[in-house]
Amino acid sequence: MDPHAVTTSGRVRGHWAGGVAEFLGIPYAAPPVGALRFAAPIPPRPWAGVRYCHAYGPTAPQPPSDYTEGVPEPLIAGDEYLNLNVFTPDPGTAGLPVLVWIHGGAFNGGSNASPWYRGTSFARDGVVFVAVNYRLGVEGFLPIEDAPANLGVLDWVRALAWVHDNIAAFGGDPGAVTVGGQSAGGQASVTLLAVPGAAGLLHRVIDMSGGAVRWEPAEPAREAARALARRLGVPPTRAAFSAFAPQELLTVYGSLGPGDRPGGERDQDAGSSGEEPARERRPGPLDAIFKPGPKGFNPVNDGEVVARSPYEMIADGSAHPAALLVGATAEEFNEAVRSQPGPIDEEQYAQALRGLEAGPEVRRFYEERLPAGLEVLGQILTDRIFRIPTLRLTEAAAAAGRPVHAYEFRWRSPAGGGTVGAGHCVDLPFVFDNLDGEGVGRMCGPNPPPDLAREMHAAWVAFVRCGDPGWPPYGQDGRPTWIFDTPGHLAHDPLAEESRLWRGL
Repeated sequence: MDPHAVTTSGRVRGHWAGGVAEFLGIPYAAPPVGALRFAAPIPPRPWAGVRYCHAYGPTAPQPPSDYTEGVPEPLIAGDEYLNLNVFTPDPGTAGLPVLVWIHGGAFNGGSNASPWYRGTSFARDGVVFVAVNYRLGVEGFLPIEDAPANLGVLDWVRALAWVHDNIAAFGGDPGAVTVGGQSAGGQASVTLLAVPGAAGLLHRVIDMSGGAVRWEPAEPAREAARALARRLGVPPTRAAFSAFAPQELLTVYGSLGPGDRPGGERDQDAGSSGEEPARERRPGPLDAIFKPGPKGFNPVNDGEVVARSPYEMIADGSAHPAALLVGATAEEFNEAVRSQPGPIDEEQYAQALRGLEAGPEVRRFYEERLPAGLEVLGQILTDRIFRIPTLRLTEAAAAAGRPVHAYEFRWRSPAGGGTVGAGHCVDLPFVFDNLDGEGVGRMCGPNPPPDLAREMHAAWVAFVRCGDPGWPPYGQDGRPTWIFDTPGHLAHDPLAEESRLWRGL
């Protein structure tokens, strides 16, 4: 017999798969369309009878991805994309710990329908796993004059409120909720510690490869919304933007460039002011990664939905109380650089170093350890965007007396002739103990080590259960950090030299 559960909106029917009860595509909020577009989420309308939750629900509007080597993320059309998936060992049990997963994708892509985010392994090991969708891009993270800021963040809070009110019907304990995610999902999980509306709804946080969480003021994002409105020829209001389909807004926003300025002014031609034209800039090795274009999407410190910078609130002790598990991979973005056409000459190399704000001391440090050129640039990019900001977050949490466990993932994938290495997203199949999943071989190679998957997955399960993944917290002497590799081992302050080098980050 199919598993059943009763939610605050009505009865749902799931199905059994691999000994786990799956409930897919359950709405946690009303569809954000019509009068609810660019509005705070509200609970879904109750339904009569039984709702069949056997298939993934719609996914949020987003640009089609041209990246085929990473996390497989199917796009499913439909308005009811504020939905979640629940995986539980038994909806008839009680008191199980809960992991709420927020997917990554730069707040502009991704979905809970990825086969990499199936919660089967967590449910198998006694954890109720919940994966959520949320509004992305313009719809979720571009503040409009007469609409709430941080609509995507409000979606996370609404999903957590749904979990609080309903997860007991699936065997979960609403008083033992861990929120976790990778990349933008890791940033999201930490951000929730600075969201007043999330108080009491989460108890632990897992931040995988989240990087920096020092969010900016809302005004730069509001100016980006005004730039979009100017290009569309409309005022920057809910009503005006609602006249355009989500994909239209995404397309136009993606076409904005650095020349889109306040008041509709465009960059003048070089030399039009009578000054000597600047020397033409040569294309550099990072151009394909940091393409000129519109402002990226992030939560902003609007002072209401997100009270202040999550980093600052963790550092000063005003963030919600929660234990943290924080880490990154050793080569997050190295592949993006090392796969660029090479070799590069000294002018391009120096130009890229300047773009990364890497001075002579930084250059010497990395060149003593890596081949100069793309390998150095890739590691600097990884350290500057991920490893050092992650370290700063860990340090701030420990200094504030918050329980925090640190890790680094160093196993190097042989995929791409070794260019992937310990790159961004490589650790996901290990955390989910899903090495035979769709597309895993493309990123992890033909024979990823199953013992490492069992070890890493077990650490995540242990943290969700009791806040202790199995090694000492970072606040203890020596700054203990677990290194996930073959074999794994405990290191002490493994980024001490890099930390000194990047003092200002």
